[in-house]
Amino acid sequence: MTLIAERAVTITEGLVYLRDLMETYARRTPVTSVAVLGNAPLGPSDERAQAIDDSDLVIRVNSFVLDDPGGPRVQGSRTDVVVWNRITRPTRHTFDRYRERLYLLAEPMRFHGRPEVWPMSWPPDLGFVPLPNAEVLPRIGDELDIPWRTEKLAPTTGFTAAWLAVNLFPEADIRLSGFSFVDDPGQTEWTYQIGGSSPVAREHRIEAEARVVTDWLKEERVSLWR
Repeated sequence: MTLIAERAVTITEGLVYLRDLMETYARRTPVTSVAVLGNAPLGPSDERAQAIDDSDLVIRVNSFVLDDPGGPRVQGSRTDVVVWNRITRPTRHTFDRYRERLYLLAEPMRFHGRPEVWPMSWPPDLGFVPLPNAEVLPRIGDELDIPWRTEKLAPTTGFTAAWLAVNLFPEADIRLSGFSFVDDPGQTEWTYQIGGSSPVAREHRIEAEARVVTDWLKEERVSLWR
């Protein structure tokens, strides 16, 4: 059985629909390469920025930034899909050209009873697709092997975006970058490419996320661009 057939058995029709929707925003199809960007600080790298911008599909999360024209090349300038949450502190790039992108709303804490909020920073006509908690959370929780239901835990948005890429595009090259927890799973504070910092939320278990990503990196198709 091929890898694609094996993945097709494990993902639901809802996730297949989500994959097909993401593909409609890709630069090229079939999607053979996906870049997923977290928000950890990165130094200049022409090679990294080129690999990201050359990807068929580029996914960014939350308070992301893009390379400015004529500035240092760090993390590329393309965004096809945005995975973000209700407490995102937007940058000037978060909703720039939003009509040209797919916005996937990650709201795992709604599953645990956190109330819905509508931040004033959202464009009034923003169209978005909520990630289906019933289909995504159990699968991520099982892979992380954490008591996500009983302890009301949630994956980070960055890990969620990476999980979608790895699992929904099983034959694509996956290029990860900006994920500080892989090298520092014990950190208690996030620092951001845009500047500033914030505590790692108590509902996250980034040690488990680091372990899973490290396992992914054993696959030839998954790479981490530091």
